[in-house]
Amino acid sequence: MRQVDVAIMMEFLRARLREDETAARALKPGKNQDVARLRDQVLADVEAKRRLMYWVEEAPWVAVDDNRGRTSLQDFGLDLIARQQVRFRSPVIDELVTAYVDHPDFHPEWLPIEDESGGDRLRTSTQSPAV
Repeated sequence: MRQVDVAIMMEFLRARLREDETAARALKPGKNQDVARLRDQVLADVEAKRRLMYWVEEAPWVAVDDNRGRTSLQDFGLDLIARQQVRFRSPVIDELVTAYVDHPDFHPEWLPIEDESGGDRLRTSTQSPAV
């Protein structure tokens, strides 16, 4: 998966989370505790997904930006590691985005590809999507 694909998926996911949050906040539970619990659960789910997105996108760079007392070689190493982290962490976004497979803006190539040997979910930019 190319980095641009992850960026597009992240933007798609941000928009869906905004929609989920808006819909949850619009719920007026009144005396129905189930509706209140569902609203709170959706809001907590949105926040948890946002934290995971932060972990994928921003967290590796926090260490790079805090360069107190490091040599330029150490900075180079941290920068290299941070760039790889996005690639290794992006499967989290692959999984989160599949919750919105029925949305009209969902790209079919974002669907997971089942591994024939054991059912593991795979996704690469050269494989066609499983339908």
